[in-house]
Amino acid sequence: MTDLAAQIAALEAEHEALALDRFDVDVAWSIGSWLRQRAATETLPIAIQVALPGCPVFSALLPGASPDNLAWIERKRNVVERFWESSLLTTLRCEALGTTLTAKFRLDETRFVHSGGGVAVRLSALGGIAGSVIVSGLSQREDHALAVAAIEAEKGKQATRHNGV
Repeated sequence: MTDLAAQIAALEAEHEALALDRFDVDVAWSIGSWLRQRAATETLPIAIQVALPGCPVFSALLPGASPDNLAWIERKRNVVERFWESSLLTTLRCEALGTTLTAKFRLDETRFVHSGGGVAVRLSALGGIAGSVIVSGLSQREDHALAVAAIEAEKGKQATRHNGV
């Protein structure tokens, strides 16, 4: 298995493992707040967005990030909502074919971006996606990892509540 194939397989497994029991406006705000707090603590120059499909719920621009990061967020969210998976996974699938996302699917580069940082929020009992968590301002892999960490933190909170702890 090639390194790229292994990365794709790992991202596919991660996608399956990230399902939440619940995702609504309150959960979106909780995830966004967690991300904003971590970014502030670590002085990360990022923009953050947590959204229901087509509907941003939480948005923040931290010091050092720029309005350009907000444009990247919109383009990453469009990828997540079109392909129902992380923008990094979609990007790597295209790279494995020797192309880019925008070239393969003939997408408008002003609306879609060949870059990681947008992660689909899935529900355990639902096919498709319930929303997205998007980060912009670091490398595409760091953006992705930060969004995943926020979803994992929320998943842990939900598991604790579910188990009555």
